[in-house]
Amino acid sequence: MSPYDPSAFPPFAVTVDLVVLTVRRHALCALVVRRGEQPFQGRWALPGGFVRGDEDLSAAAARELSEETGLCVHDPAEPGAGDGAHAHLEQLATYGDPKRDPRMRVVSVAHLVLAPDLPAPRAGGDANSARWAPVDELLDVEGGFVREGEVGQLAFDHARILADGVERARSKIEYSSLATAFCPPEFTVGELRRVYEAVWGVALDPRNFHRKVTGTPGFLVPAGGTTTRQGGRPAQLFRAGGATLLNPPMLRPEI
Repeated sequence: MSPYDPSAFPPFAVTVDLVVLTVRRHALCALVVRRGEQPFQGRWALPGGFVRGDEDLSAAAARELSEETGLCVHDPAEPGAGDGAHAHLEQLATYGDPKRDPRMRVVSVAHLVLAPDLPAPRAGGDANSARWAPVDELLDVEGGFVREGEVGQLAFDHARILADGVERARSKIEYSSLATAFCPPEFTVGELRRVYEAVWGVALDPRNFHRKVTGTPGFLVPAGGTTTRQGGRPAQLFRAGGATLLNPPMLRPEI
């Protein structure tokens, strides 16, 4: 049997790209950075970059997010996650089209980050600027294609990656408690409803929604307090109840 020869195979690089979603001003927003270097210099893109030889994928994703935007997002399930923003982090998909990067063969492992209303990002690294942009400005709602406009076309295949991340978020909040990742640790039913409305892009009946989420076992638990931060009468505060799957699911209304 012939010995294994790594030089017989073509080299390629590995990158991480980040679909960072949050709800700002009742709209689902994604984090984008303006590229400061070629290729696609001056174009908007998802934050990300090359994986170093001594780091794993999750470490590379956290480093790139911090370097390019100044945001430090921790998964609350990880040890020592008391500092930084409360967030949900998961791998989204792998993208390996041979022509996706004009520099060389590059395979990207995309990550999805969901977090409550995050602060304004600070550009750094090879990013000239960074901003939160409503998903509707970045993608065509009908088919997930890039829309010309203020933000302009996204670099590389980032429109596809963003569309996949948005659809992952929209589908997962149907059958899981993932929508609570967009909320602070204690939230009202009204605040949770506005998350569903922003992610799905629909208006929901407040009474029906309240009945569904409070009647779904393990979804919400009372936090023992009230708040008037949304105005009007005091509203009861809840926390995520720990359930990972919702039964029955919160089905997305047909548009």
